Amino acid sequence: MTQRPNDPGPAIEALVRAVEPRLIELRRDIHAHPETGFETVRTAAIVAEELSALGLQPKTGVGKTGVVAEISGGRPGPCLILRADMDALPIHEETGLPFASTIAGKMHACGHDIHTAALLGAASALVKLASNLAGTVRLIFQPAEETQESGAQAMVADGAADGVDLAFAFHNRPELAAGAILLNRGASTASSDEFRVVLHGKSGHAARPHAAIDPIVGAAFVIAQLQTVISREMNPALSAVLTVGHIAGGATQNIIPDSCMFEGTVRCRSPESRDLAEASFRRVCEGVAAGLNLRAEVDYTRGAPPLMNDDAMIERTAATLGHQFGTPVLVEAGSSFGAEDFSYFSERIPSVQIFVGSGQPGRDDRVHNSDYQPDESCIAQSAIALTRMTVDYLS
Repeated sequence: MTQRPNDPGPAIEALVRAVEPRLIELRRDIHAHPETGFETVRTAAIVAEELSALGLQPKTGVGKTGVVAEISGGRPGPCLILRADMDALPIHEETGLPFASTIAGKMHACGHDIHTAALLGAASALVKLASNLAGTVRLIFQPAEETQESGAQAMVADGAADGVDLAFAFHNRPELAAGAILLNRGASTASSDEFRVVLHGKSGHAARPHAAIDPIVGAAFVIAQLQTVISREMNPALSAVLTVGHIAGGATQNIIPDSCMFEGTVRCRSPESRDLAEASFRRVCEGVAAGLNLRAEVDYTRGAPPLMNDDAMIERTAATLGHQFGTPVLVEAGSSFGAEDFSYFSERIPSVQIFVGSGQPGRDDRVHNSDYQPDESCIAQSAIALTRMTVDYLS
């Protein structure tokens, strides 16, 4: 760590290291009792109890099962969000760890147990540093990041983003060695929209296709043409991914059916490409179908928007964390087409998501894997990073 005059870094590190054993204990308890979606009742109760023990007044039931608490600084100033997600995944754990999931078919395979413990660690440090802050820290513990029905959206609807000036989120990244930190310029993650299309034709005998209107052949044409939306209409620098993951039509080999259905997802890394993708998708489906004498019924549902990092905040955050940890922070253009519903905050508030390395030596882990084993040292590092960013922005 590079120390400067009046550098808060050593004090922040000491405060977090003092509670690190407790944070690991909390993480392992949460890991052993995973809860999915909005069912994070036990986890939220643990969070509320820990926050109350710090002298805070947590509000529960925000966005159904989220928890919100505020730390008031010694002077007026902006309001800053620190957000962690709490939910697990419907995966059966295969790690064999002593604190492995005790609930069949559920596992913290994305590290949200890490996130919850780390934000509690930051809360512990920030309570002790509150008199030096100019502004307010709003702690957001969110359910349902992994589900199509978004916990972030529900919490925003309940006022969790009201009156806020800037926001931070973080995520463990096993592709990075523990100790490394990564920031993405521009989009950190992509939007995630879903579609379901039904092509309506006219059923008939397979031997007399001229007397029918074949929706299966039509679906083949539509699906092939949809790929030109990506390859010929999108700016390659603002690309997108369109995937058809399910198609169904007909019930037997000798009958042309009345309809054929296909469904999938569209992911985009900018608001502009997202708007273009939806408009082009609808035009292609309806236009190609009409050309084949079919009727297209298009259901296109928008999910989480792209998570756009604020450019100015990226530079400042990289400098702050570089000073804290004494090593340069990786800053690069994002490339992920995964989705992250912190974007419901980032589309309203200048925001940054940081990635904290969680890779253990000798392992090649990935999230959403039944044998995912993050390096627990990333809990304290995440807490230190969150605390340092807050102290810097509210100084």
